[in-house]
Amino acid sequence: MNKLALVAALALATAFAAPAFAQATRAEVKAETASANKAGKIATGENATKDDAPTAKSTKARKDVKAATAADNKAGAIATGENANKDDAPKTKSTKARAEVKAETASANKAGKIATGETGK
Repeated sequence: MNKLALVAALALATAFAAPAFAQATRAEVKAETASANKAGKIATGENATKDDAPTAKSTKARKDVKAATAADNKAGAIATGENANKDDAPKTKSTKARAEVKAETASANKAGKIATGETGK
């Protein structure tokens, strides 16, 4: 009998608690959204993804940054091409003259040693 009373009390409590968790109507949701939008509580555009982080300002002048970048590039400190993702990729200098490399490439191409097309034949 105790179990029956417990189940009845639980069912009665659930019946009274259900209206407290009822969903709002469509009109209520639209009104709430409109008021939040009007109050500026809904982020839009580029600000929607930012966490209200301030934008960083550079302490150097543009010409100083450009000059430093040009100097680093000239010194080889900026990786380019296939080596751009490698941290310790040293730049290598060719020991052959351009004409010699071109002649080797032409002879290899004539001999059919250079793959062409999708199949590499």
